[in-house]
Amino acid sequence: MAAPRPLLAVTAGEPAGIGPDLVLQLAEPHDGARRVIIADLSLLQQRAAQLGLTALRFQPYQPGQAAAAPGVLEVLHVPLAAAVTPGQLDPANARYVLNTLDVAIAGCLSGEFAAMVTAPVHKGVINDAGVPFSGHTEYLAEHTGTPRVVMMLAGAGMRVALVTTHLPLRAVADAITRPELEAVIRILHADLQHKFGLPAPRILVAGLNPHAGESGHMGREEIDIIEPVLQQLRAEGMQLLGPLPADTLFNPDKLATADAVLAMYHDQGLPVLKYASFGAGINITLGLPIIRTSVDHGTALDLAGSGRADPGSLFEAVKLAEQLAQHRS
Repeated sequence: MAAPRPLLAVTAGEPAGIGPDLVLQLAEPHDGARRVIIADLSLLQQRAAQLGLTALRFQPYQPGQAAAAPGVLEVLHVPLAAAVTPGQLDPANARYVLNTLDVAIAGCLSGEFAAMVTAPVHKGVINDAGVPFSGHTEYLAEHTGTPRVVMMLAGAGMRVALVTTHLPLRAVADAITRPELEAVIRILHADLQHKFGLPAPRILVAGLNPHAGESGHMGREEIDIIEPVLQQLRAEGMQLLGPLPADTLFNPDKLATADAVLAMYHDQGLPVLKYASFGAGINITLGLPIIRTSVDHGTALDLAGSGRADPGSLFEAVKLAEQLAQHRS
């Protein structure tokens, strides 16, 4: 007997952005995981009508019910607070966005959902509503009781994880301490083993400074912080190469020998990956007790309701969530 298909929770993200447009594409016939969209049902119906998806049908989701027929979108309804105009942000709906995340998180923690996939949210409008919010990654960590998580993006055959995420550049160096770097590497190494099925992952580690510090002439973080941590973890058997100059680290010959790259900050590693894979990249949160993947782009307010939003990254995020769920099971 074939194993049951994993049940994935897919949050539709910022209602004025392209998230609703993208999740509507998940009703196409497929052989992969079963997808449940967490969103306001009327929002999806209105956006489908605007996009001319007149044949699309919807089915309210109930736990334990049979999967919907091909071409029917299962929706776990979470009500909006205010009507939505595509492209126009409204702080009144900030709590709605967070409620969709809360429902997905609770379902994953209970085992109802095998994984969650997130469409993009708009950090600014959530903060404008008076709710401190720095991103999905930090929110998921707080609401699963996880003391430390790691952001990793994947695409174009690369996996790039980050030591620091959404920090001003002048705060990055102070945030990279020996305990912090060690914690990040341990999480990355463990999830590459247990979620991605790599028994002995090989990780390339970038330096912080130009030319990896040039033997201390361009900064001492490599000498005082990064190299001592790498030596300690190598002694435990981890395969860690670095610290390497970031401007030559992404050489195809080096990448061919590695399973992941660890960058010190957001704009050190992600521009390379996004240049190579934009439209098909995936954001993965490592260290959580649940599986979470996401698109690698923003809300694209100017494209909302236009029919021109590319669902490629969402499709890839769903595919990877399914693979990770199957591996875990």
